[in-house]
Formats: sequence, C-alpha cells, structure tokens
Amino acid sequence: MSVTVDEKVIPPGDDEYLSEAWDLKESIRDEEGLLKQRWGFFSDAYRRSTVYAYFDGDTLIGFASARGDGYLLFLAVDDAYRGDGFGERLIGLVAEEYGEVTCHVRTTNGNALEFYQHIGFSIVRRIDNYYEDGAPAFYLRLGDEEDLVDRISELLGR
Repeated sequence: MSVTVDEKVIPPGDDEYLSEAWDLKESIRDEEGLLKQRWGFFSDAYRRSTVYAYFDGDTLIGFASARGDGYLLFLAVDDAYRGDGFGERLIGLVAEEYGEVTCHVRTTNGNALEFYQHIGFSIVRRIDNYYEDGAPAFYLRLGDEEDLVDRISELLGR
C-alpha cells in the first residue's frame, strides 16, 4: 500500500489525539486479544509520555508512546498499514530521540517478539507475573550501543 502520511510528535500533557489512540488500541485488542490496558492506565500513560504518530489524512494509523528514558509504553499500527514499515519507523523515532529503546512483551505474543527481534531487539530477561492477569513478559532492548546509530538510520531510512 502506498500512502502519504503525516508524522506528528505529541508532547507529554497533550491529549489531542488520546481518543484516536485509544480507539486504535481497542481495535487491536478486539481483533487480536492484545493491548488489554484499561482506560485509566492507558490515558495516564499516554498523557505522561511523548507520542510519535503517523496519520493518513485525519486517520491515526500508528503510534508509539515512550517515557523520557526511551521505554516504549505502547506501539500500535492499524492492521491495514502493517508491513509498510510504520512500526519500524516509530521505533526509529523513539531511538533517535532517546538513544535507547526498551519494552516489555508478553511471552505468548509471537508476532510482537518476531517483529522486535527482526528489527534488532534482544531479550534481556523474562519476568513472571508481569501483567495484571499474571502472564509473564520478556524485557527487550534495542541492539547494543555499538550498532545502535546504524540501526536507527536503517529504521528511519536515512
């Protein structure tokens, strides 16, 4: 799919696109059984983080929400736009800003693990009972410091 998209960076405290981000997250939850966070947790985390977003016209097609240390709170890309590099570019924007990207992923979320490992994340450790429902998670980190600059350039296509 060839689309023209706009990239926006939404600073902490700005909730202009909060509803759109929630709707995208919820559509993924409904379809895939992932991203099960409740409204209160999601909205608080969104408001406290920097959000990197892609829009196709007025439609939010993907976003990454990151804390000030490069920890990825949320990554969501509309199913219709997956495979077009938006997830990789969102990760690249976070890495470019913070110099490091880390996140947690359910150990059973094979698609996410495959995606993250494909773009250079490594599993640092497993954490049992990480999620509210008792499910375990892997803690992931993007690359090692020696090749991170090259990975960021690749992810952003620069």
